[in-house]
Amino acid sequence: MILYLDTNIVIYVVEGNPTFAPKVVARLATAQSAGDSFMISDLTRMECLVGPLKTNNTAVQLSFQAFFARSDVQVVAITAAVCDRAARIRATHNFKPMDALQLAAAVEHGANIFLTADARLSSFTGLNVEVLS
Repeated sequence: MILYLDTNIVIYVVEGNPTFAPKVVARLATAQSAGDSFMISDLTRMECLVGPLKTNNTAVQLSFQAFFARSDVQVVAITAAVCDRAARIRATHNFKPMDALQLAAAVEHGANIFLTADARLSSFTGLNVEVLS
């Protein structure tokens, strides 16, 4: 199985969010032990790097880069097909543009599960959305 990791999931684990990081680490460990892999998009990379770039935090930037380079993390492109699907998702679900693009990337690139901490995305029916709580 392929778990698409929403940006919030990656930020929580890399930055060590005290509330969510332990939950993310446990969920990712369960997936790894089952032989699952992870997927993110170039959009995820962009969103994750904004904070450390604003604060000029090189250590956190390097931690994100290390996460993106993991052998079990596939980074996928935001293609024309992803943008077209995102438009359809926005039209039917009224999600924010970034959320629609993330969901569309997961669907277009063949993810099985979309892992997020954003409960609003649970109404999406085009993919199994798992809300970490």
